[in-house]
Amino acid sequence: MTKLKAGVIGAGVFGAHHASKYKNDPRVELVGVYDLDTERMDALAETLGVRRFNNMDDMLDLLDIVTIASPPVTHASAAAAALEYNKHVLIEKPLAVSMVEADLLLLVAEANKRVLACGHQERLVFEAMGLFSTQERPTLIESTREGPWTGRSTDVSVTLDLMVHDFDLARTLAGVDPASVKATGQAKHGASADQLETELLFADGLVARFKASRVADARNRTMRIVYPSGEVNIDFIARTFQNTSNAKLNADFAETPSGRDPLGANVHRFIDAVLGAAERPAVTGREAADALKIALDADKAAGLSSLSFA
Repeated sequence: MTKLKAGVIGAGVFGAHHASKYKNDPRVELVGVYDLDTERMDALAETLGVRRFNNMDDMLDLLDIVTIASPPVTHASAAAAALEYNKHVLIEKPLAVSMVEADLLLLVAEANKRVLACGHQERLVFEAMGLFSTQERPTLIESTREGPWTGRSTDVSVTLDLMVHDFDLARTLAGVDPASVKATGQAKHGASADQLETELLFADGLVARFKASRVADARNRTMRIVYPSGEVNIDFIARTFQNTSNAKLNADFAETPSGRDPLGANVHRFIDAVLGAAERPAVTGREAADALKIALDADKAAGLSSLSFA
């Protein structure tokens, strides 16, 4: 079997994760990595025993598939270049930083018949738990996603960096866009929100309330989903949940491939979609654009920029 030739744009933490997944997949040959930070790029390339590229176009010319894991403000330009080269693309979240960019990526991917996927890994955790299989509709979703300041992904708001995960999960559970978006927030390190509280109201009465912060004292990743029959309380860090609802959930979800390594499962699904072994990736570009739209609306509702240095 001819192996897919893969590359990674962005040699930071998530770029390194994606590169290692490609390196260890027997269907893939990891060709190399590209990053403007040459020291970081050289270190990752040496660790994995692959090429480092000083020019992104030189790498793209050799590839079949590519992950974009560079800073969020560069996602759209890097992905557009890859799609113009007719490469299949997996973008770490957020898909882009504006709807103009997101719509352009969707248009080019469709025109070139390329797979466009996004790294909303929490979706695979919910799938492993069985939350997408229950027929009961939630009435309330509450989530907290916060941690201390790290200086990572600070070119965009905490909304696009962290809360966008919860928007994707809520929209997937609801099956539709919210009817209204309300938000309040604070900016401490730039023009964008470093902490935000958002309320989404859906047409069927579902209410979703989210809190996100990247200037908190400690990490906290929890979600509460209320159903007519009871509720599910999830601890994303401990990878555990408590369930008093009628939903038949998998208590051992953390031992499944998707529950144990959602990023790896997402990369695997992307490769499946490229090879035709699956009809679609875990999270499509269209679905990622839907989550991005909610995030942008939340920042706008809070009166804050989605870009930290706008």
